[in-house]
Amino acid sequence: MFIGHFAVGLAAKRVTPRISLAMLFLAAQFADVLWPVLVALGFEQVRIEPGNTPFTPLDFVSYPYSHSLALLAVWAMLVGGGYRAIAGGRGTAVTLGLLVLSHWLLDYVTHRPDLPLYPGGPKVGLGLWNLVAATLLIEITMFAYGVFVYARATRARDRIGRWGFVAMTAVLLLIYLANLASGAPPSVTAIWTAGIAGAIVLIAWAWWVDHHREVIRPNAR
Repeated sequence: MFIGHFAVGLAAKRVTPRISLAMLFLAAQFADVLWPVLVALGFEQVRIEPGNTPFTPLDFVSYPYSHSLALLAVWAMLVGGGYRAIAGGRGTAVTLGLLVLSHWLLDYVTHRPDLPLYPGGPKVGLGLWNLVAATLLIEITMFAYGVFVYARATRARDRIGRWGFVAMTAVLLLIYLANLASGAPPSVTAIWTAGIAGAIVLIAWAWWVDHHREVIRPNAR
């Protein structure tokens, strides 16, 4: 899953309005931010295998530290607890922790049985990626809802807040569709390089957009 994770981050702005969208994206995408770093360092492995599922040519051979349920629970506590220690707010910490954990749940729906429950443990996955049309329908619907919730919870302060947000959502959607249409990547190095660079750009973009928008209070509608 790709834009489905961003959808959850966008929608979370409604319940945690004081947190930057960049932090919400980081929490919702934490597993996929960590994963390319661990692949680059050799701690996790991915293989290019066209036809692995109809939706992706990647075989996620081993990713117990970034994508196992047990380790994501640990990362969730660290992310939520770290934010609370720096900025305060128990409810905020819980929300961020749940966003980190949501990644595993959404991937469980889409992945074939390659998600470990814990390092070295059994692997699970419902395999929605075997149904391309259903995957597209669910993820795009989720993304549209997330964009709608964020747009209703905030308003642009200036043109950057308005058109930067439009551009960001359009680019996320285009990346999603381009990944489906482009076929197999040229190498594993290209995968983790793009993953790291993409995470930096999208999280920075989210901060920039959110900085130029303000939360709409219920009595201000």
